Amino acid sequence: MQFLRRIGLVLLWSAAPLVAFAAANKNDPYLVPLRGVGNIGLVAASLLIVVALLRRGRWRSLSGKLLVTLWCLPPVLMAVAHFSFELRKHDVLSADAAEARQLGPHFMVGYSSFPEVARLAEQGLIGGVYVTRHNIRGRSIDGLRAEIAALQDKRRAAGLPPLIVAADQEGGIVGHLAPPLTKVPALATLAGLAPEDQQAKAEEFGRIHGRELASLGVNLNLAPVLDLKPPQRRNRLDFHTLIGQRAIATDPAAVSTIASAYVRGLEEQGVGATLKHFPGIGRVRTDTHHFSANLNTPVRELEATDWLPFREVLSQSHSALMVGHVTLTAVDPDHAASHSKRVVDGIIRETWKYQGLVMTDDLVMGAIYQHDVCKAVVEAINAGVDLLLVAYDGAQFYRIFGCALDGSRQGKLDAAMLRASAARLVRAFPAD
Repeated sequence: MQFLRRIGLVLLWSAAPLVAFAAANKNDPYLVPLRGVGNIGLVAASLLIVVALLRRGRWRSLSGKLLVTLWCLPPVLMAVAHFSFELRKHDVLSADAAEARQLGPHFMVGYSSFPEVARLAEQGLIGGVYVTRHNIRGRSIDGLRAEIAALQDKRRAAGLPPLIVAADQEGGIVGHLAPPLTKVPALATLAGLAPEDQQAKAEEFGRIHGRELASLGVNLNLAPVLDLKPPQRRNRLDFHTLIGQRAIATDPAAVSTIASAYVRGLEEQGVGATLKHFPGIGRVRTDTHHFSANLNTPVRELEATDWLPFREVLSQSHSALMVGHVTLTAVDPDHAASHSKRVVDGIIRETWKYQGLVMTDDLVMGAIYQHDVCKAVVEAINAGVDLLLVAYDGAQFYRIFGCALDGSRQGKLDAAMLRASAARLVRAFPAD
């Protein structure tokens, strides 16, 4: 019995700092599963442990006092974290109309709460929404269709342009709305076919995705993947990128052929495509969902291989271009491509002469979010990025938009870049 008591005390001493850390960081993207009921459970468990320790007389000894104090910390730290979040949220929601209409069009946000995202849409604090599997969990597809229509109605009533509505339907392992939408095979399954068959099937896949997404009110698909398939196995810590399963082929010509046909199918149904993840993550073994990553290949080699599909498909379509969070060391060793002026303005705009829509990969990914995200937001806007994506954890919108708001108020944002970006957004998604 004495042994069990000692084990229990060791567990209490070990768990206290972990629970306190979780409480202090309750709004961190990695702790999304603890939100709501999980947070309530942490607070309730902490208070119950404090009561139990006091009833057992632990307060009489110095070590007991310290243990009780440690278990009193989680509720306090959670309250502080919540108050800090609410202050940031209040600051964003209190932005004046001029600030909202200047910055809002450049943000696309994932959401769980319809009333919350409706408020952001009505105030012009966002330019687009991202819908994914949790938006259809436990409900019919008709419910999501009605929700999207309601958001667009609110935009019209507020005198604002329609929202860009995006989904992530690549096919294969990434099809966040399938089911209930049709589960389409990965484009990689077409790589072994004859070129004419590749085009026919890819175009058919694009039409299926385009028709079903358009019927929902989605007008932008975050596909296809144009990264070249990596020849080697990826790092065992790669739990989310999984580009080996998502990339179409190792041959740039096959990627171009299949992707171009897929995009034609999408656009035929009135849905835009998004080519990703420039400058390419096929050669990168690190998972940017969690870690920083470098692409150390010379530009000349990339132009002759990895970048051929991007340039080919961009020249034949109205596709948007998603820029990933890898650092292109030969061009800008100090910034990830998603917020590098040398990459976005230098290569994409100046060298390639591409004046279409450029968007970031999700800013909630660890490669960006776990570093100086505020600096990255300001640099992305000043680099000429048009849309900043906050997808996985929509609650982070308040922090990320707050970064842009602070940058604007401090005179750190390039007004000329913002005007040029606003014009590109209007061209890409003109108001009805």
